Amino acid sequence: MILSDRDLKRRLARGSIVVEPLDDPEVQIQPASIDLRLGDRFLSIDGDVAHDVGAGEAFVLAPGGFALGATVERVRVPHDLVARVDGRSSVGRLAVLVHATAGFVDPGFEGVITLELANLGSRPAVLQPGMRVCQIVFHTLTSSVERPYGPERGSKYSGQDAPWTSRLERVQRTGAVATGARR
Repeated sequence: MILSDRDLKRRLARGSIVVEPLDDPEVQIQPASIDLRLGDRFLSIDGDVAHDVGAGEAFVLAPGGFALGATVERVRVPHDLVARVDGRSSVGRLAVLVHATAGFVDPGFEGVITLELANLGSRPAVLQPGMRVCQIVFHTLTSSVERPYGPERGSKYSGQDAPWTSRLERVQRTGAVATGARR
């Protein structure tokens, strides 16, 4: 089941779900999701070049371009829920995707959400830090997990505070990419 706005508010108030800073709950809490805002740090994949966007500046994503960004909000998912991150329709209508494959957020995850920003359009996409760029939806599990995502299990992206590049290990001898890595 997906949590409703009523359940989201109750869980946020109790601290079982953490989304902070939640600057404008009246706007950000939707009927069945919470809108998350775009941060001001971006990584281009070719060369892992970091781009910090200053106050009042935008990040321009070229047509066909791809970069990593992150949410302003730090999220903590409790052990009895799982979450999904999807783009907002207003952003999708600009031909911008916010995740290529990694929209799943495991129970126990804590940190900012890395966004995989891709411009599928024919024009540059102007992305303003602070804009509501995606939404997080929380789903209930049949029971709490035994081994939550986090440092105890060696989770690669636990505690991220900015967009992080891939932590996939490469197999040196064959050049093959190791599989099974998760957010």
